[in-house]
Amino acid sequence: MIARIDPPALPGMERLFTVIQEEAARLGCRALVVGGYVRDRLLGGARAAAIREVDFLVEKGNGIELATAVASRLSDHPPVVFERFGTAHVDAGLYALEFVTARTERYDPQSRKPQVRPGTLEEDVIRRDFTVNTLLMDWDGSVLDLTGRGLDDLRARRIVTPLDPRATFDEDPLRMVRAVRFATTLEFELDPATAVAIRENAGRLQPPVVSMERIRDELAKLLLANDVERGLNLLDETGLLVRILPQLEAGKGMEQGGWHSHDVFGHGLKAAALTPADLVTRLAGLLHDVGKPATKEVKDGKVTFINHQLVGAEMAEQALRSLRFSGEVIDAVTDLIRLHMRPIQYDPSAWEDRAADMRASHYPGVQKIDDLEARIRRLDTAAINAIRSPLTGDELMARTGRPPGPWIKRVKAALEDAMVDGLLAPDPEAAWRFVEDHPELLRE
Repeated sequence: MIARIDPPALPGMERLFTVIQEEAARLGCRALVVGGYVRDRLLGGARAAAIREVDFLVEKGNGIELATAVASRLSDHPPVVFERFGTAHVDAGLYALEFVTARTERYDPQSRKPQVRPGTLEEDVIRRDFTVNTLLMDWDGSVLDLTGRGLDDLRARRIVTPLDPRATFDEDPLRMVRAVRFATTLEFELDPATAVAIRENAGRLQPPVVSMERIRDELAKLLLANDVERGLNLLDETGLLVRILPQLEAGKGMEQGGWHSHDVFGHGLKAAALTPADLVTRLAGLLHDVGKPATKEVKDGKVTFINHQLVGAEMAEQALRSLRFSGEVIDAVTDLIRLHMRPIQYDPSAWEDRAADMRASHYPGVQKIDDLEARIRRLDTAAINAIRSPLTGDELMARTGRPPGPWIKRVKAALEDAMVDGLLAPDPEAAWRFVEDHPELLRE
């Protein structure tokens, strides 16, 4: 399969490419575009239009020297240099440019830091993570597939390693998470042999071999994918999710009763999938019921999870701290989890006061909390249809002898929430007993 990218530079990148080509010629080195830029240009569409990072592979020269020369013409700052790895980063307006000297790497089994030496283009691309990321582009737009498999795997929409996957993952276990992340974000299939190798090596995904910060960054990218539920399921099937978020494991097979159509684990994945592509709300959706296994009780034959949102917020905080998320993200996620069962509909005026307190305390936006709660409760249309107050407004007025008013909505909402929590069967007499046991619902 022969490929050419035309034009080689995206609109707005023409000068960048010209300067890099000129400086490479002046220094007597060869520079080619490598990795994600080439892959996404060949895929086309929105991915190509969204490119903001470009990697350059330098042969017969030094990537750091080329980066320094390019930065002097395109950036207000010198490059950020990683001397040990022969790499340098240049910020050039809207674009992030990475320069790397062609190299080979050898990893110590107990470390994520490789031993690096200069190498050829062929040696460099073969040690990369996946064949679709080994493709090179020359300045005329011609694509070089030095492994002989990158273009075929791109066409087949397949994530596979250039070498035996066990060797690739042994060098850097984070590549296992990257395999799932790319399969998710690119909407590719995970090669069966690659998936088997991930399951066999999943136990290596831990410090000090892989830092929690690197794991966090890959998880964050996966959580923003269109089909995040598929990605989370892939992490689970390959044995990686339990290494990243072990707190979710206890929810597997735990039925919730009431309107829920999934176990606690599946419900969390569905909730994450139904939230907007926002890191905070997707983390909150995924973890919002993580406290249920620890709070499960059976009372009078009914399953309850009293205060699971409070326990869950604490568990989520521990999980996110272990992954080195920022304090800002942790606070926002735990606030969403803590508040997702709040009974705001019982007393609108009280909720307005609560909203004011939240704003003053830098809580996440009220609308974001409302949105998370609403999306969680829309997980299953058929199930949601079952959440209807067992007592109608007419029945409530007839039984209480009271005129119409906001109290009807408040009582019906309380009855529906009790059904969601498994505290109330969809039975009118049971509902009336619930109202009698909660006289505060009838207060003006």
